[in-house]
Amino acid sequence: MSITQLSDVAGLALLPAGLQDGLPPDAAHEAALVEQMIATLAGYGYERVKPPLLEFEDSLLAGPGEQVAQQTFRLMDPISQRMMGLRADMTPQVARIAASRLGRAPRPLRLCYAGEVLRVRGNQLRPERQFAQVGAELLGSDAPAADAEVVRLAADALQSLGLKSLSIDLSLPTLVGGLLADLHITEDAGRALRSALDRKDAAAVHAAAGDSAPLFDGLLRAVGPVGKALPALQALDLPEAARREVAGLAQVVEQVAREAPELRLTVDPVEHRGYEYQTGLSFTLFATGVRGELGRGGRYAAIGAQGVEDRATGFTLFMDTLLRALPAVQRRKRVYLPIGTDPAQARGLRATGWVTVAGLEPVADPLAEAQRLQCGHLLQDGVLHEVENE
Repeated sequence: MSITQLSDVAGLALLPAGLQDGLPPDAAHEAALVEQMIATLAGYGYERVKPPLLEFEDSLLAGPGEQVAQQTFRLMDPISQRMMGLRADMTPQVARIAASRLGRAPRPLRLCYAGEVLRVRGNQLRPERQFAQVGAELLGSDAPAADAEVVRLAADALQSLGLKSLSIDLSLPTLVGGLLADLHITEDAGRALRSALDRKDAAAVHAAAGDSAPLFDGLLRAVGPVGKALPALQALDLPEAARREVAGLAQVVEQVAREAPELRLTVDPVEHRGYEYQTGLSFTLFATGVRGELGRGGRYAAIGAQGVEDRATGFTLFMDTLLRALPAVQRRKRVYLPIGTDPAQARGLRATGWVTVAGLEPVADPLAEAQRLQCGHLLQDGVLHEVENE
């Protein structure tokens, strides 16, 4: 092969920023993890749906999809001459399916999904622009038990992979906005106060909140482990609507803590970043020692059948972060079978978990060939021989 040809091959491997090939054994490992989590979701009665990779822009970006419009790749459909979008998030698609194809299905409706998404740009914590999502949506109920179910289900899906030391951060992303309106805080002051709360800057919060400073100072103190944060939040003198939100949060915490006491629950009532379309209790999943979020979820308003709003909650798990959180995949035991090996022996080995790599031509040194093909064992004359690989 000439230098020019080698250069051409190297050029073929160059991919756009944020995109990468999945190689052995990682691609198979990821697929197995996805199916393990889907099986867990199915055990709770969540039925799998499979939305298309792209669809018409006006349906893809309707309802909750509007909040990810800036992250959506667009292209023209050469057949219909209408604009289409490549999905940046699968939740809006599942909500559309629930409203249209499954509009007459009895509620609550439990659906799950898995697939790739593509985004216009990454960020510092997630530079990947294409990654796999696994998730579930519960539509047709606004009961606190529904919120508790999806929190517990998300944790159970992660634990099914062997993940431990999970932490779930619970938030009420609409709480601060409701308080700003109830307290008649001006738009400019509200922006300054929201920015200060995002930074957890107590001095700036105090300066921006004016006469309401004690209340917002109290919200900042109501952050942390649920055992301390929730009582602090309940002790605040909140307007009626905010008290109802906090009461709902307390019900969810009580049920999750009772049914999954091993989970670490924290509360952050002022966090709203990243909850673009959430309309109520929301949550983010973390694991000790793992950079980034394992997933997030919460309440949102889905467009229901005949345009009637469908009360919904759900979650999405991010496979790129999950793969970083789990131990490196171990290859299955591989055995080299020289050409002419008895097929019955090969079937027997595969039935007991071996990966069989069959020779296609006679070779002078089967042992060397097994080493070349990265097989840890060689089957010769019906006997397994261990192979040392460098």
